[in-house]
Amino acid sequence: MKKFNFRKVLDGLTASSPGSASGTSTCPGGTTGVPAVGVTPRETEVQETLASENFQICKTVRHGFPYQPTALAFDPVQKIVAIGTRTGGVRILGRPGVDCYCQHDSEAAVLHLQFPINEGALVTACADDTLHLWNLRQKRPAILHSLKFNRERITFCHIPFQSKWLYVGTERGNTHVVNIESFILSGYIIMWNKAIELATKTHPGPVVHLSDSPRDEGKMLIGFESGTVVLWDLRTKKPDFRFYYDEAIHSISWHHEGKQFMCSHSDGSLTMWNLKNTAKPFQITFPHAKSQRDGKKPDPCKPILKVEYKTSRSSEPFIIFSGGLSYDKAGRRPSLTIMHGKSITVLEMDHPIVEFLTLCETPYPNEFQEPYAVVVLLEKDFIVVDLTQSHFPIFENPYPMDIHESPVTCTAYFADCPPELIPALYSVGAKHKKQGYSNKEWPVSGGTWTLGTQTYPEIIITGHADGSIKFWDGSAITLEMLYKLKTSKVFEKQKVGEGKQVAEIVEEDPYAIQMISWCPESRILCVTGISAHVILYRFSKHEATTEIVSLEVRLQNDVEDIITPEATENISPYTEPSQPITGSPRNVSPEGIKDSIPCLKVKSRPVRMPQGYQAELVIQLVWVDGEPPQQIASLALNSAYGLVAFGNSNGLAVVDFIQKTVLLSMGTIDLYGSSDPYPRQLRSPRRSKQLTAGLSELSDSPVSLELERCKSPTSVKGPRKLSLPTDLKTDLDNVNGHCTSPTSQPCSTGKRVSATEGAKLNRWGPSRPPFRKVQSAACMEISLPASHTEVGYASRRAMLQQLHGISIYSQDEHHSTSYTWSEKESRDNSFSRSRSSSVSSIDKESKETITALYFMDSYGRKNDGTLSPCLWVGTSLGVVLVISLNLPSGEEQRQSEPVMVAPSGTVLMLKGAVLTFSSVDCAGGLIHPPYEVWRDPNSMDDNEKPRKRKLVTFSPSSSQDMGDYHFAVICSEKQAKVYSLPSQNCLYAHSITESSFVLRADVVTVCNSVCLACFCANGHIMTLSLPSLRPMLDVNYLPLTDMRIARTFCFTNGGQALFLSSPTEIQRITYSQEMCENLQDMLGELFTPVETPEAQNRGFLKGLFGGSGQTFDREELFGEAAAGKASRSLAQHIPGPGSMEGMKAAAGGVVGDLARARIALDERGQRLGELEERTAAMMGSAESFSKHAHELMLKCKDKKWYQL
Repeated sequence: MKKFNFRKVLDGLTASSPGSASGTSTCPGGTTGVPAVGVTPRETEVQETLASENFQICKTVRHGFPYQPTALAFDPVQKIVAIGTRTGGVRILGRPGVDCYCQHDSEAAVLHLQFPINEGALVTACADDTLHLWNLRQKRPAILHSLKFNRERITFCHIPFQSKWLYVGTERGNTHVVNIESFILSGYIIMWNKAIELATKTHPGPVVHLSDSPRDEGKMLIGFESGTVVLWDLRTKKPDFRFYYDEAIHSISWHHEGKQFMCSHSDGSLTMWNLKNTAKPFQITFPHAKSQRDGKKPDPCKPILKVEYKTSRSSEPFIIFSGGLSYDKAGRRPSLTIMHGKSITVLEMDHPIVEFLTLCETPYPNEFQEPYAVVVLLEKDFIVVDLTQSHFPIFENPYPMDIHESPVTCTAYFADCPPELIPALYSVGAKHKKQGYSNKEWPVSGGTWTLGTQTYPEIIITGHADGSIKFWDGSAITLEMLYKLKTSKVFEKQKVGEGKQVAEIVEEDPYAIQMISWCPESRILCVTGISAHVILYRFSKHEATTEIVSLEVRLQNDVEDIITPEATENISPYTEPSQPITGSPRNVSPEGIKDSIPCLKVKSRPVRMPQGYQAELVIQLVWVDGEPPQQIASLALNSAYGLVAFGNSNGLAVVDFIQKTVLLSMGTIDLYGSSDPYPRQLRSPRRSKQLTAGLSELSDSPVSLELERCKSPTSVKGPRKLSLPTDLKTDLDNVNGHCTSPTSQPCSTGKRVSATEGAKLNRWGPSRPPFRKVQSAACMEISLPASHTEVGYASRRAMLQQLHGISIYSQDEHHSTSYTWSEKESRDNSFSRSRSSSVSSIDKESKETITALYFMDSYGRKNDGTLSPCLWVGTSLGVVLVISLNLPSGEEQRQSEPVMVAPSGTVLMLKGAVLTFSSVDCAGGLIHPPYEVWRDPNSMDDNEKPRKRKLVTFSPSSSQDMGDYHFAVICSEKQAKVYSLPSQNCLYAHSITESSFVLRADVVTVCNSVCLACFCANGHIMTLSLPSLRPMLDVNYLPLTDMRIARTFCFTNGGQALFLSSPTEIQRITYSQEMCENLQDMLGELFTPVETPEAQNRGFLKGLFGGSGQTFDREELFGEAAAGKASRSLAQHIPGPGSMEGMKAAAGGVVGDLARARIALDERGQRLGELEERTAAMMGSAESFSKHAHELMLKCKDKKWYQL
């Protein structure tokens, strides 16, 4: 353990505190491991147990639906499914808990997947024409071999059952054979010009199908895109039959007897062919075409992309296909059609079908297939249809495939929650689950999974664009849906015919969730939405019918200038004190300017609320003088105090949710009082308006565009508009947009505006509505320039409009043409590269935003003697303010007497916007904020009478030697500082980054100790010890390739973190060495030893007359001895890293040493065994030689020399 003695380190230094006002404490930025200037009142020793050996970063598991799926495969014996994606990822799924993600290094799209059945392997074919063989007999699959085709494009792959040879069809129409064991190309090639007739003048097209005949494995069916089908005899190397059809072929499926097959075509037809008659199909059907009389040609239909023909011993065969709908039925959704006998069932899907597979009881192609389910892979969903029931219900999906049901806009991660929380949430969520699922067990049941050693409760919360909030059980690296809450239910719905013009303008969802604050102990939930609203929920096991209390808050600022010596922080906050408005009248001026009205309308009647989370209070910011309210940038909740606080670029509001009153509604400047560190010059409203008009006039000129390129991304001069993304699309537009409810009557703008109102609207540009449709965090699929990943933005605020919609471009941007997200980023990036110490004048015109809030028992003023409730406030200028809270002592007084809230005058300074606060005691332990123990607010039973409030507080550890104070940990986008309280001396300061900035920072517990975890915009993940701020981990692990990662990244206790890796997937990682070592035990096994089912005994007569499949030795045909070697220029063999995977998985720490030692011992033992065998052989040889020599000596003993 390393000890730090503050007194010895600071001995000889004098305290210097150049604060500009009383109660102000500052300290210069310190370097790594060096205390800042300041003296503690008495000697303090803190033992830190964390070291760099406790940290290691690795991915744990990925949840959700595979983004942009492209391919599907199923192993009928192992019962596992594989899904390939456009970005080169492969998800392998088995029973719940068996979920593995693999990634090709090339990131090329996965086009084909093939399981060698029951072999514990997977073959993938990617868009870069490379075949890969994955080893699934380990928890972390790895590539064993790769084969790169140099001259031909891969179009189809097929592995016959119980074969080690892979058939590969190419775009040129050729068919190659690959040995799976060695992954070497065979010299056996089926050239396209040998397969077709010599008289054919056209190329048959790419190979779209390959399969061996169920009747004879020595016959291969080759389907070409043009409509030609060839039955190729592998032994004679000649075609047996050729079939021709006028329409292009998409897929082919055999009858199990091997005498006929079915083709699907581009005109929506299905053709049945018999091997006895190759001239024409014996049956042609258009399943979805209208029947025509008088021999007319049927109506055109869409192509049937895939068909499967499966037989059953006890019923009619199943014909299952996708597509084929008539063109005249516009607007019909994608469908899967099941033809069973005379019945035709069309299953409409919510998304386009990517691929489907029919699951059968037997893996043998020459037996009755007995289909029992259909696995359907959609673009945004994964479903399994039960074929054993007549109405074809779907199975209940055990995987969390609906994370993206509505785009994810924010996340929260809570580890080591109270154990009773998960059952409570599951019990209320189970009653709202959908009904009508199949009663059969989930058919994808392969692999094994056991509960690991780390089984503490973990809960993940996701906020969505439609206003919904989902609670997930994330314990033991699994993910299961617990409960879903819809926040939109507290607002009025839009009436039919009301606000039509509003609906035409307002495109984005007004209920989108921005931030989540949750107290697991009291089960109080607080969320903020895009429409500048805050909703507070309490958890109850009983239904209730109550009215929702609504409060309205007015925050308003006037423009000011800041005069500061720090050029990099020349950003001007300007505010004016504002008063809380409760129940204020909804005013619209004669000119049509909105004032004192919220964006949404809360339900005023009593609302019936089911058990679960029930809304208790709604707080909304209102319009001010025609300007929409600023989006909320920070949120904090404390159940023990009964307070919720939120802030934006206009100021801070504190609300008492016990008495339902607004305690504080104040501009940022007023929070400083006399301790304002910046000299400010008030601008007159007239001057501000003149400046606004002038910039609007110049917005189209080259000068204004140049200014726009040089100005700070945080500058705000014009009206604010609310924005948050809502739908999935790849091309992101401007991130500005006003969010108002289409249901809100006063917000309707569907009328002719006056000249004054027109001038107001003109701020957004001519003929352009002040509403923009934008993207959610889940949808931000953009690639940053290379310089972004290396250097990043110069300021975190430069990208806050992407992250939280906080900082907004000035109004002349609204007036100019719209930009895509990439264009915005390139402009921001050019700013970050050109920014220097000489900042342009436009950089001085921005509001000071409240960026961080934290409730805790602390010392409000310097050298205070007693702890008291406080609210710590951090701003975008790096200023920290402390708000004193005076709470009534008793419970009855707390219900009636007012809470006193006032700024304490304490001002601390950091570099960069403040991100997070925390409190650490003198022993280095985390001080948890006080909380209230949960009690059911609607309890009716006698045994469950409403209990009194039970509060739990955590006091800092104290002793006579240590003193009665604790440490405040503050982290900004540039640096971290540790202050001792109540002296407010800066003990340690650490500069986290200079070229980049911190996106997310949290104080977390790891290995029973506390550290500060940071995620930077340049992709670095760092951990710092507390309180000494020693760097223990700094890894460039996660390049910030899109804004989704920045918006959704969050740390939690236990050394875990998560982020949205794609719009549909959550990636969990760990930075704890202990968890990395235990990860192998927590993951599921993909491969389980299972006996391959035996083939059915088909009887003597069928075998005699050729009814059974005939086997042959493929090695004789495809081996090097018979077929020779393939051309080296055709394909290149690349050995994979799979042989080293076991060592990599166990590398690091004691486990790695033991694994290496075990392997070394095994190798040494093997060598010793070989040496022992060789020694024994030599001893035997010596004994034999000695025996023969002795016999020869006895034979020649009595003979003379001439007798020899």
